[in-house]
Amino acid sequence: MSEKSTPICTFGQNAYDFELGCTNGKNWTLNSLKGENGLLIFFICNHCPFVKAIIPKLVKVTDSLLEHGINSVGIMSNNTEEYPEDSFDNMKRVAEKNKFSFPYLLDKTQETAKKYGAVCTPDFFGYNQSLELQYRGRLDATRMSVTSDDLEPELLNAMIEVAKTGKGPAKQNPSVGCSIKWK
Repeated sequence: MSEKSTPICTFGQNAYDFELGCTNGKNWTLNSLKGENGLLIFFICNHCPFVKAIIPKLVKVTDSLLEHGINSVGIMSNNTEEYPEDSFDNMKRVAEKNKFSFPYLLDKTQETAKKYGAVCTPDFFGYNQSLELQYRGRLDATRMSVTSDDLEPELLNAMIEVAKTGKGPAKQNPSVGCSIKWK
């Protein structure tokens, strides 16, 4: 496992278009995913202990964001030949087991992760209604097996602020996780 931290937010950077296949059999594009007040894009995978630690909270956060007009999407960009636990069939199982209400997409070519500059799993990109980047931080202070429901919900609070004002908080803590497994 190679631990990485995300870079600071480049406020106002536009989201990049993509078309990727989903565990539900549908193809999704950036514009088909956008919510009334924004979009949360995150890079995750099935095998990363950092992702496994946050999945229950992530599902709650994405469900809550729907109430604020923000849709969410998970993208898996790891090399599935070297990391078979991240295969598309396993993505389907993970999405079903964890009751993902958001689309879980496969980035086979890794081009989407490269365009976004994703560096780890999880890596969060929060966009306003104009699809301008306003958040590049962590879900909360959860670290692999150390988690608590008492932690400040940084991602949720930031994205609610984005929904209300179009702007993210000036102070953001970087996300930490396993490196993207490049081909």
